[in-house]
Amino acid sequence: MNYRQALEYIEEITGRGIVPGLGSIRELCRRLGDPQKCVKWIHVAGTNGKGSTVAFISNILTKAGYLVGRYVSPTIREYRERIQVNGRMISQKSLADWIERVKEACDGMVADGLPQPTPFEVETALGFCYFREKKCDFGVLEVGMGGLLDATNLIEGTLVEVIASIGMDHMKFLGKSLEEIAAQKAGIIKPGSTVVCMDQKPEVLEVIRKKADEAGAKMVVSKASEAAKIRYGIEKQSFCYRNYGKLEIRLAGQFQITNAILAIDACGEIARLGYQISESAVREGLAETQWPGRLTVIQKRPLFLVDGAHNEDAAEKLAKSIEFYFTNRRIIYIMGVLRDKDYGRIIELTHSYADQIITITPPENPRALPALELAQKIAEVHPAVTVAGSVEEAVEMAELLAGKDDVILAFGSLSYLGKLMDVKGYQTGKT
Repeated sequence: MNYRQALEYIEEITGRGIVPGLGSIRELCRRLGDPQKCVKWIHVAGTNGKGSTVAFISNILTKAGYLVGRYVSPTIREYRERIQVNGRMISQKSLADWIERVKEACDGMVADGLPQPTPFEVETALGFCYFREKKCDFGVLEVGMGGLLDATNLIEGTLVEVIASIGMDHMKFLGKSLEEIAAQKAGIIKPGSTVVCMDQKPEVLEVIRKKADEAGAKMVVSKASEAAKIRYGIEKQSFCYRNYGKLEIRLAGQFQITNAILAIDACGEIARLGYQISESAVREGLAETQWPGRLTVIQKRPLFLVDGAHNEDAAEKLAKSIEFYFTNRRIIYIMGVLRDKDYGRIIELTHSYADQIITITPPENPRALPALELAQKIAEVHPAVTVAGSVEEAVEMAELLAGKDDVILAFGSLSYLGKLMDVKGYQTGKT
């Protein structure tokens, strides 16, 4: 099997729906030699911010001299981004080889009358196998959805669980209240472990604390309110936290300082378990972290940003960032969303800041909401909305509308932002 055939296999098994539960991934990994048992894990859950937190933690541990596997989803530009070791994506050959082996195990399961594992289960098992092969010291895992029944929750003996911001998303699967969703996220907490949780709504913390107590786990609440001397910016931000003077990050958004502090506290707990993590590792790890697609500047004049705000919680954070960074600036939106998201609420939270809104259909995604339907919904509350036939057309239209001092903001589903960044010729570093 070559790389193209590997991607074709993933595409072939896509569309069979989400199947929460650990039975299938447990059997798949059993047939692969239980690779999940060979790595020390840091498990990261949350509605928003978990990807950035995974990136910060992974970079800090890498700078501390460890071999660190990173598993995230979804990806924004390249399929292989989801499986990395020390910031380097799995090679095409390694991915194809492992997909072939995982496929053999899946075929065996089907032959035995068991369900075909989902694409996410296949990818998760692949990540476990690759990290075992590379003899990683740590694996930093981003939960796909929820926590309790997510395929990544097959792991045992987690060193530290990290819980980022929790909000309303995936209600069909996770529950219709914050408490129900928090209970699913808290399902990653293992007996005797340490959970580091972002400071958030009391009802969320209460659910997580109860689960930690039941598991005999230590709970640490990460309080970004203790940050001092904060300097915000679009391309660089700095802050002081506890014993750390002037830490810098390159990710924009007030919430990214909160995510960075969550990562610092998580790494502090890992250090308390006996692992060496120096102050310089923390500083360099934070400063060198990139996370494209999260309020990322891809052009300076006019200012052009992309952001993966695709649910209510993320839209609230985006609205706050717009208010903070772009007061009195004329803003043109490019929006594309998936049908199964609460796009009405996203529109409600963000429409008032835009002068013009351009809608697109996220390409090559069966869950995409057609641009015309999105535009019709926006037109109920905003008078200036236009439908674009493609990502390229949307970019061209936005740049024709924007003056040099204006702001173009593309947001919504990650499934089109990678294409947009390619259209703009935006390049990222290895991490």
